[in-house]
Amino acid sequence: MSTMARTRGNELPRLSLPDPLLLGLVVTLLGLGVVMVGSASLHLGARFGDPFHFVDRHLLALAMGVSAGLLMWTIPLAWWERSSTLFYFLALGLLLVVLVPGVGKTVNGATRWIAFGSFNLQTSEFMKLALVLYMAGYLVRRQAEVVHSLWGFIKPMILVIVACLLIMWQPDFGTTTVLLATALGMLFLGGAPIWQFMVLLGLAGTAMATLVLVSPYRMARVTSFLDPWADPLDSGYQLAQALIAFGRGEWFGVGLGNGIQKQFYLPEAHTDFLMAVVGEEFGLVGTLMVIGLFGMLVWRAFAIGAAAQLRNARFAAYVAYGIGLWLGLQAFINLGVNVGLLPTKGLTLPFMSYGSNSLLVGCAAVGLLLRIQRENRDAEHTDGGGKWQRA
Repeated sequence: MSTMARTRGNELPRLSLPDPLLLGLVVTLLGLGVVMVGSASLHLGARFGDPFHFVDRHLLALAMGVSAGLLMWTIPLAWWERSSTLFYFLALGLLLVVLVPGVGKTVNGATRWIAFGSFNLQTSEFMKLALVLYMAGYLVRRQAEVVHSLWGFIKPMILVIVACLLIMWQPDFGTTTVLLATALGMLFLGGAPIWQFMVLLGLAGTAMATLVLVSPYRMARVTSFLDPWADPLDSGYQLAQALIAFGRGEWFGVGLGNGIQKQFYLPEAHTDFLMAVVGEEFGLVGTLMVIGLFGMLVWRAFAIGAAAQLRNARFAAYVAYGIGLWLGLQAFINLGVNVGLLPTKGLTLPFMSYGSNSLLVGCAAVGLLLRIQRENRDAEHTDGGGKWQRA
């Protein structure tokens, strides 16, 4: 008999490889992001004496993100389940630290970063991942309470609201929206009664509307979104220029690098409005391709979660569902802002926009998904394709 370890009879142990479809989707989005960040930022980089200034920084962030993803892929889900609550409170502590005078870095009136040399840590990005892990752990521990008790539904939302209030203090309305929607979605998938879900959703919507009404800045964003052409040179400027970019792209675009809006008119072309650059240079076909990639990514995350749930790995399932909800919601909001479907939120497009923190956390989330898929496959091989697979 061979000295090599054997798992079942005379079968050699199988190597757990990353999910090829999920990995292919993410690599495609990351690669397209590098190309589009370069296209949208070369003229800006020239101001720093190097046209590739932003591209180089984006590639460095990408290298950090890939490293984070590989690290997450090696850590068992059981460790994250034990540490989920601690991780959430650490992220909550970072949200508090950024608001300490003299510690948080303020840019354009928003205090969202902690400076570490040339790297700026955006604490709210890490709260997205911490929220998914915490909610998944809570749903496993308190499943019966969530399903049968209103208090079981409210308890986790108290901590979520605390985090949202700290993020609104920065202020960051877009991230607050993503956090609330992700938490509510996970509770719904965890079995919360529909009436509780609808009541809390109504309260959250009322709170959001109140925040808009009491803030002239947010009200201006909403009104300009409703009719950007009413003031195309001031409050409606960004959206008007984005819509012009999409209009210029028509079916197949003007060609990579040939866009005009990014050079002279469209602000934040390499970050929040990168999708408008895609629309101008690759047209409707390119836009639909990106939407399709994100749609498949969300579907794959839910498919991995469903496989984990079939083998009764509930924490892994909820983490996969949560990541799918978070990435899908953020992509939807960014795309909605770019095409005028939603008011301007200041959210990046996952995996594509320039922004080291978003890229780092997004890659880490994908590493977690790949880890869940790896454990699904290991369980399938150990079980020999048992009951959970056939269900």
